[in-house]
Amino acid sequence: MILKDNWFSAAAEADNGAPIFINGRLDLEAFKNSGKFNERVEIYWHYEKGFNEMPHDEEGQRMEEVLECLKKAMEKDKLAILTGIYTGNGERTLVFYTRTSRVFGERLNEALAPFELLPIELYVEIDKDWNEYNEMLEAQEYGE
Repeated sequence: MILKDNWFSAAAEADNGAPIFINGRLDLEAFKNSGKFNERVEIYWHYEKGFNEMPHDEEGQRMEEVLECLKKAMEKDKLAILTGIYTGNGERTLVFYTRTSRVFGERLNEALAPFELLPIELYVEIDKDWNEYNEMLEAQEYGE
């Protein structure tokens, strides 16, 4: 399975009307259909809202640094695949599909060790059918 770095961008609205920007990864059918990535891990990063409900520049830069670190750590041996990023309304959500959430958690702690304590929460769910990913792809269709 070859992991490509093709993404789309789309916009949505939170319940309160705040904009949510979506970055979704494309070309993941082989991973989705492999049956090996059955657990979904969502990382929620709460931030102080700036202009248009987005993070302030400094926080946004730190988010990007953490994102690149996590992506590299999780995808180096395809333990987990970053599939989506949602940003807006005071929260950034990173969505990964992983082979095992236990090892994901261990690697997450290792990868984040150099950073100050981050305002994040984790959520894990079995999602063999990649329901969240399929819903995210629908945002791309509405954006066209």
